[in-house]
Amino acid sequence: MAALANSGFLLPERRFIVNLAPADERKGGASFDLAIAIALLAACGMCAGNALPELLLIGELSLDGRLRAVRGVLAHLLSARERGLRAAVIPEANAGWASLTAGLEVRLASTLRDVVGFLEGTQSLSHAQAETQSEAPRETLDLRDVHGQHVAKRALEVSAAGNHNLLLVGPPGTGKTMLASRLPGILPDPEPDEALEIATIASVGDLSPPAYTPRRPFRAPHHSCSEAALIGGGHPIRPGEVTLAHGGVRFLDEFPEFSRAAIEALRPTMESGLAVIVRARERAVMPARALIVAAMNPCPCGFTSWWRPSVPQLSAPSHGSRLPRPA
Repeated sequence: MAALANSGFLLPERRFIVNLAPADERKGGASFDLAIAIALLAACGMCAGNALPELLLIGELSLDGRLRAVRGVLAHLLSARERGLRAAVIPEANAGWASLTAGLEVRLASTLRDVVGFLEGTQSLSHAQAETQSEAPRETLDLRDVHGQHVAKRALEVSAAGNHNLLLVGPPGTGKTMLASRLPGILPDPEPDEALEIATIASVGDLSPPAYTPRRPFRAPHHSCSEAALIGGGHPIRPGEVTLAHGGVRFLDEFPEFSRAAIEALRPTMESGLAVIVRARERAVMPARALIVAAMNPCPCGFTSWWRPSVPQLSAPSHGSRLPRPA
C-alpha cells in the first residue's frame, strides 16, 4: 500500500481481499508484490488489464515504488514459458538471468509506474538482451598450476572422463584442496539444456549474475554445516549444497569431520542423483547429481607415524610378552 501511495495511486478506502491460489500450497517471498499491486490497480480501474492473462509479473516493491531483484527468476520464466504465457515483466536487476530464456518476451522495468505505463500503452519497456560467450570471459582454475603430483592429476583425468567420485588421502599441505578446485576446469562444457538447468538452480541463490558462461559449479561446504544445509530444507524449503553443485563438483574437505547424520543423508543423493526433502506439509524433489571429491588426513592428528619420526616405534614383542599400553 505504501508503494502504491508513493507512486501516485490512491485506492478507494475499502477492504481488499487478495486470493493466492492454490490455497494448499504455502507461499513465501516478496516476488508477488508487483503482481498484487497491478491486480489491485486493475480491479479498481486504474490500470488496463487486457494483457494480464498472458503476462507474468515478478518483482519486489520498495516503499517508494521501485522494483527490486528477486531470487529464482529464471525458474519462474521457464515455468511461464511451459504454461504458454507470451511475455513477462521483471526488475532490471534480474536482466542477467532473463537473457537466458528463449521463446519468451521479457521486459525490464525499474518502477511500478513504468509497468502501469506499459500496460496502458503510454510507455515502452526495454527487452532483456541475450549475452554472448565472448562478452563473458571464463575464469576457471587451471590444472597446470599444480607442479608434480602426476598420480593425483592422472586420477583427476580419469574421474573427469568416467564421472567417478574421488577420495584424496594425505597429510596437510600436499595439495588436496588445490587439486579438487581445479577439477571443474577439465570437465567438458555442459550441453545447452544442461547449462540452462545449472543456471536455473544458481538463480535461486543469486539475484543477478554479472555475466553468464556455461561453467560447471564447484561447491565446498564446511564440515560444520548441518544436514539441512547440505541436503536442503528450511522454511520454505531451499536447495542445499548437493543441489547447488548439480552438474559440477562437490568438494567435502575434512570428510571424517562431517556429522554422521549429514553423511548418511548424503548417501541416497549419491545413489539416485536426487535430493528428496520430506516435511509434514510439503515434499520437494531437487536434482543433485555431481562429482563428489572428498579429502581427509590419514589420522586425526593429520599425519601418520612415518611422517613423524619423533614418535617412538615399538618393536615386535617376544613370545609371551605383553603389549605395552599406549599413552
